[in-house]
Amino acid sequence: MLIKRICFAIAALSIMLSAGCGFKLQGNYSIPEQLQTLHLSSQDEYSELTRLVRERLRLHSIALVDSSDDTPTLRIVHDSLDRSTLSLYPTGNVAEYELTYHVTFAVRLPQGEAQRFDIDIHRDYLDDPRTALAKSREMELLLKEMRNQAADRMIQTLASIEIK
Repeated sequence: MLIKRICFAIAALSIMLSAGCGFKLQGNYSIPEQLQTLHLSSQDEYSELTRLVRERLRLHSIALVDSSDDTPTLRIVHDSLDRSTLSLYPTGNVAEYELTYHVTFAVRLPQGEAQRFDIDIHRDYLDDPRTALAKSREMELLLKEMRNQAADRMIQTLASIEIK
């Protein structure tokens, strides 16, 4: 009985301390009020990254509207995947790649200059020519994970924008 009370007291104390220090769960960002209504634009409105960003904006209760002069705009300017060689097998074949997913986006406030931001996400990718089918599936999963992380970072960037 005494052990249960001690465990309960420790749990309650840790909850109160973590709530009192400003701790927030990851993914719970405070988006400025001026950005609660946005116009989202992209070169490819149906791309996977645009879909993921749109989904995250809705999860943060940001209203997406058509473009107008008095609405802030989030524009996905460019996204690309680059691959560079990290190591080689003794035979000269590539053993390992570094994948870099690069996203450039801009936020334009009404009657203001557009602020450009860049996101780079890096992953290492082992390439074994004997398992080509499995490696193509692994590449798809890595790219999906990198796009998810890029969409999350875009929301983090929106939360960090200082509006004057």
